[in-house]
Amino acid sequence: MHYLKDPKSTNAKKYLFEAAKIAEKETCRRARCGTVIVKNNDVTGSGFNSPAGDIENQRRCLIEKDSIHQKVTDKTCCVHAEQRAIFDALRKNADKLAGSTLYFIRLDKDGKKEKAGKPYCTICSKSALDVGIAAFVLWHEEGVCAYDTKEYNLRSYKYKD
Repeated sequence: MHYLKDPKSTNAKKYLFEAAKIAEKETCRRARCGTVIVKNNDVTGSGFNSPAGDIENQRRCLIEKDSIHQKVTDKTCCVHAEQRAIFDALRKNADKLAGSTLYFIRLDKDGKKEKAGKPYCTICSKSALDVGIAAFVLWHEEGVCAYDTKEYNLRSYKYKD
């Protein structure tokens, strides 16, 4: 991982702000997340979190995660923003996924951009690895941070609260 310096930081913030606009479309009752995938300064996929197919009877946003069996690895009802962006890129621009960069951001309940925590989602990191996404970009307290996707995946597996 490394923190981006200007002009790369400024360019990354442009895509993080675009991901924030996408996050405003979410329908999850727990989190507001957005993602864009970029290659050669072209957005090739975008996504926000919401229940699969946005079907209301799939909604489990407010169920306590401890009440779900331990074998269920993803206890949210929503398709993650990163997954949706990958699906979108596969539909529209599959040839542009290899070597691309994924930008992820979360919004608070008032729509304000939040700083990201440590990598933790192995579902998204494995998917990104599988389609050839080269890097994840998050906005940390210390600045805009880029992770090689392999490193992001390894850090996700090592995550502890």
